[in-house]
Amino acid sequence: MFRGASSVNLDSKGRIAIPTRYRPEILEKNQGQMVCTVDIRQPCLLLYPLNEWEIIEQKLLNLSNFEPMQRSVQRVMLGYATECELDNAGRILISAPLRQHAKLEKSIMLVGQLNKFEIWSEAEWQAQIEQDMALGASGELASSPELITLSV
Repeated sequence: MFRGASSVNLDSKGRIAIPTRYRPEILEKNQGQMVCTVDIRQPCLLLYPLNEWEIIEQKLLNLSNFEPMQRSVQRVMLGYATECELDNAGRILISAPLRQHAKLEKSIMLVGQLNKFEIWSEAEWQAQIEQDMALGASGELASSPELITLSV
């Protein structure tokens, strides 16, 4: 389970170090294998351990190739899906097209979302958090039946 936000640096070769606390789970359950793809709704990347990606991949496979919206989701998520492997230093390489999509530069935020990570440029992350906090302060979240039961 991946929780919390970690500030990490992108090196000159396009690699980021996965925080030490997450490495044992990735290595034990997935032999260090991960898959990175784009988030189709936001300017960030989604980084899945291989076993979690295989669940998503099956769902994508079950979408219709003839329904335009479903095909678009398949095309983007599968088209950008890139296999990543933890190296001996606990780093993964993020491909140039993925870095470009998420506007990644030196300062990166790796955000745990239980079964996956989101990878954000620090600037985009800060803008998104401000937007999310404003939504929470507006009271709009109280109109969602699923969120009403969430006690914080």
